[in-house]
Amino acid sequence: MSSTLLLLLALAAACAGFALLFLVGRSIGNFGIVDVAWSLGFAPLAVFYGHFAGGSFPRRLLITAMAALWSLRLGGYLARRVLGHLHTEDGRYRQLRREWAGKLDTKMAQFFQFQALLLVVLSVPFLLAARNPAPALYPLELAAAGLWLVALAGETLADAQLAAFKRNPANAGRVCDAGLWGWSRHPNYFCEWLVWVAFALFALASPWGWVALYAPALMLFFLLKVTGIKYTEDQLLRSKGEAYRRYQERTNAFIPWPPKTVARTE
Repeated sequence: MSSTLLLLLALAAACAGFALLFLVGRSIGNFGIVDVAWSLGFAPLAVFYGHFAGGSFPRRLLITAMAALWSLRLGGYLARRVLGHLHTEDGRYRQLRREWAGKLDTKMAQFFQFQALLLVVLSVPFLLAARNPAPALYPLELAAAGLWLVALAGETLADAQLAAFKRNPANAGRVCDAGLWGWSRHPNYFCEWLVWVAFALFALASPWGWVALYAPALMLFFLLKVTGIKYTEDQLLRSKGEAYRRYQERTNAFIPWPPKTVARTE
C-alpha cells in the first residue's frame, strides 16, 4: 500500500472521527475532550502504519511501540483530568467560547477538523520509519529511542509533580514551583517537544526521513505561540495574578534552567 493511500485513509478516518467528537463535545458542553482524542489518536495511527507500511518488522515494532506508548500515556493523563471534571470545561475552551460567540458551532467544528488534519500531518514520521526496509536498526534510531525514553520519563515526572502539588490542600491558590517546575514554567511542554525531536531523529534514518524534521518544528511553534504556553499562561495570569508574574520573572518559560532567584511560592 502506497504512502499516499495510507495517509488519505488515515485522514478520512480522523476527519470522520473528529466530526463525531465535535457533536459529542457540543452535546455535553465540554469541547476539551478534543485534547484527549487528539493525544490518543496517534496510537491507532501508529498501529495502522506499523501493520500496512511494509518496512522491516523490528523497526515497525519499535516505532509503533514508541508512538503508541507516548500517545496512551499522554491521552490517559488528559482523560483523567478532563473526564474527572467533565462539567468544568478547560479555561482555553471557555475563552474560545467568548471569542467565537455568535458563530461558535462553525468555528469549533472547523477547529476539530483542523485537529484531525494536524493529527495526520504529525503522524508522518511514524509512517516514514515504518516503511524503511533496512533489516537492522541504525545507531541514530537507537539514539532516538534513548532520547524518547528520557523525554517520556521527564514528561511523566513533570505531570506527576504538578498533580501531587495540586492534591495538597495547603497549595490552593499557589503557583507550582516544585521539582522540574522550579526550573521551567512548562517542563511538560519541553519534554513533549523532545519526544517529537526523538520521533524525527528516528525517521531521519529512513528514506525521505529528512521530511520528518518539520514535525518538531511545527510542534515547537504550536507549543510556544499558539495553543500551548500562550493560552496556558493567559489563563494562569487570570487565576494566579501577581504570584504568577513573579514566577515568570524568576523561571524560564520553556528550557529548564536554574531560577534567577531562590524559588518562593506566594
